[in-house]
Amino acid sequence: MAAGHMSDDEKILHGMGYAQELHRRMGLFQSFAISFSIICILSGGLGSFPIAMSTGGGLSLTVGWLVGGLFALVVAAGLGQIASAYPTAGGLYHWSSILGGRFWGWATAYVNLLGLLFVVPAVNVFLYSITRDLFFGAVLGWDVSTWTTTTQIVSVAAITAVQALLNHFGIKLTTMLTDFSGYLIFAVTVVLIGMFFMAAPSLDFSKAFIFVNNTGAAGGDVAPASSALMAFAIGLLYPLFTITGFDASAHTAEETKDARNTVHKGMLHAVLWSILFGFLLIMSMVMAVPDMKAAAATGWASFNNLFIASILSSPIGKLLLVGVLISNFLCALACVTSTSRMIYAFARDDGLPFSGLLKSVSPKHRTPVAAIWATAILTSVLTAITTPLGAFAALSTGCAMYLYISYGMPIIAGFFTEGKTWTVYGSFRLGALSKPFALIVMVGTVVVITIGHVFVPSIAADPVAKTGFVPGLVYYSMGFLVFLGVLWFGLENKRFKGPPVGDQIAKRQATIAAQERALDAG
Repeated sequence: MAAGHMSDDEKILHGMGYAQELHRRMGLFQSFAISFSIICILSGGLGSFPIAMSTGGGLSLTVGWLVGGLFALVVAAGLGQIASAYPTAGGLYHWSSILGGRFWGWATAYVNLLGLLFVVPAVNVFLYSITRDLFFGAVLGWDVSTWTTTTQIVSVAAITAVQALLNHFGIKLTTMLTDFSGYLIFAVTVVLIGMFFMAAPSLDFSKAFIFVNNTGAAGGDVAPASSALMAFAIGLLYPLFTITGFDASAHTAEETKDARNTVHKGMLHAVLWSILFGFLLIMSMVMAVPDMKAAAATGWASFNNLFIASILSSPIGKLLLVGVLISNFLCALACVTSTSRMIYAFARDDGLPFSGLLKSVSPKHRTPVAAIWATAILTSVLTAITTPLGAFAALSTGCAMYLYISYGMPIIAGFFTEGKTWTVYGSFRLGALSKPFALIVMVGTVVVITIGHVFVPSIAADPVAKTGFVPGLVYYSMGFLVFLGVLWFGLENKRFKGPPVGDQIAKRQATIAAQERALDAG
């Protein structure tokens, strides 16, 4: 493409040393919709409801949601100002590399990738579970008690394969589906709010703000017995499980028009509207619970019991269930999109094994097909490994924890470099709020790490119950840190060069032009 015909987006991308290989078909609503679809309050907002109910009761559900939601908004704002400066696919990795150096970017990429790879199976396993228990069990009356872990593994793999296939055929199809998902989530949520309120025995709003330490047996052992302070802190996992994945707007920056002025708006709007509608949904669900203490005692079954009693008794409720199932499917579809773009971007700088394959782009569909199918295979393998071990709780908690760690890494790097080595800015600036927001992110990241490991402790072997030792999240984190240390000092420290900088960008311009000509030629 001749330089005179390049768009501003392409000039910015070329200026960072990359070719325009992906189609730019996304606007502001599409950028918002893909993050809003991954956040999907009809996924985490429903599936993680027992976490807050069985830790701090009504106060954790309402005030905890607002506290966690405001933290997510601060994180999104911090990422937004960096995205406005550097609108690239796999943004977190690229930003950390520029602001914090080669190792910091490399580590960010692996932490973010781990979180993203956990998100897809977490959503799809929840989709499988509510399809089994609510649709086939409660609505159709099937006996699902005989369904095995093998059924779950095969079903989740099939669901993931369909999501990968839809991603394969181009960003236009994906954005059409995520656009639809955005509207669907709004519509289903509004009707659910109305139905939960109508099912409420009374509108006693006081119970939504009463704190009760339900950890341990009182909460059906959803969380280990803890102090009142830790009970409230663990309850913060509820909004953080839900309001995550909004970096999808950044991961698809190279497929977004006017990305420098659009991506941050997509993230911020996705988080803000999720906080608002999620809070209204939570209030309606709390009102519909006849006995908060009894509901907490049922543990993980509290959401299913509430949904069956309040929603599924009517034909409209059954139709809403279908809407919830479709929303969760499209949520994971958007997760596959985001994860594959992260893999593509990291492989483009030779940061992964088989990078030559993983950074390839289909000339016909202009999508990173190898990265898409690698996402599907890896997430299906994770489900197959963790489900029989009973270790899925560690992975589903880890997805939120590792994602928020990866969100904090470029923001922390920016805290130390802003105004020094970081001098390139976009249209969105936090100004005087930049440093305070970064400090909040630092403290919040430490809190997230702490409560994540407390929430998923190791389970000792029990010969009476015939259960083996189930490792807690700390084992996964320790293993991951050892893996990163061995990989970096044993190989990548010498091999990995990071994203192009300085003179390397100028030297890549001829290669960039050749790449774009080859794709245009088909």
